[in-house]
Amino acid sequence: MLNAIYRRVGKHLAPQGERSRLSVLIYHRVLKEEDPLFPNEVTADSFDKQLAELGKVFNILPLEEAIMRLKCNDLPTCPACITFDDGYADNVSIALPILKKYNFHATFFIATSYLDGGRMFNDTIIHAIRMANKTYADLTQFGLQKYKIETFEDKTHAINSILKYVKYLSVFERENIANKITEKLTDIEPPKDLMMSSEQVKELTRFGMGVGGHTAHHPILAKLNSNEVRQEIEEGREYLESVLGEKIKLFAYPNGKPGVDYLPEQSDILRKMNFLAAFSTQWGVAHRNSDIFQVPRFTPYTKKLAHFTPMLIRNLTHKQ
Repeated sequence: MLNAIYRRVGKHLAPQGERSRLSVLIYHRVLKEEDPLFPNEVTADSFDKQLAELGKVFNILPLEEAIMRLKCNDLPTCPACITFDDGYADNVSIALPILKKYNFHATFFIATSYLDGGRMFNDTIIHAIRMANKTYADLTQFGLQKYKIETFEDKTHAINSILKYVKYLSVFERENIANKITEKLTDIEPPKDLMMSSEQVKELTRFGMGVGGHTAHHPILAKLNSNEVRQEIEEGREYLESVLGEKIKLFAYPNGKPGVDYLPEQSDILRKMNFLAAFSTQWGVAHRNSDIFQVPRFTPYTKKLAHFTPMLIRNLTHKQ
């Protein structure tokens, strides 16, 4: 009964043709089971259930096809696409079989310098706080604070606070500080299998999935000059094209908040580099008048499945 109502509302808000509105969902990781440090992160079970609900109301399209149809005013009712950012290995080992189960297409935006045994700075910091067998982490020597890390809740708060600062440092500075924090807090070696291998990237395309650019080192583009932005984008694209033997046409901005993580004028760089479209993490939907180099993306971060579709329907009303 509810799904029928959602379909009617969705058809009204995103009808077929020129008045349609494209929803693009964004995920990062899909965990095997719940992580006490990140209790709201998507697990295999919750991802499976979300896709089941998604398919009852929305028409799932490959991202490149959806962008082309958006440009031609040819979208179906309630169109939606699924995307993943960063390039985590669990996207292949856990998410891909679930996507195949529902015959859904997804596009994976990959930061290439962390493939084949690399690790993003945030995961190094998460590992350090997770494994620290201490009551407090005194990180004042790094320009941070002294954090209580006795409980999972304490550790989650500390991680969020640290990353909020560190992610806006330069690529070198954030890697350096992440390693120093780890050396200070634990002797346990960080994992080396969090990100995809190049072979797993190939596996995505073998199963019909899409792959897009996400820079090489996942920097905050707003902190870089035009030449540095172009270099990061080009390095990531060239690597993916060498691995896959096909042209990379789509791009997602790291972190992705307009005016904070990238500058709207930087989208001109992607236009000049002949990308087809680029994607932010701004909530909302794309319509016929949208800038296809700043396409919004949204995913309801909720543990309550009953809230999932209503939040997506509400996102259809978001004013750009």
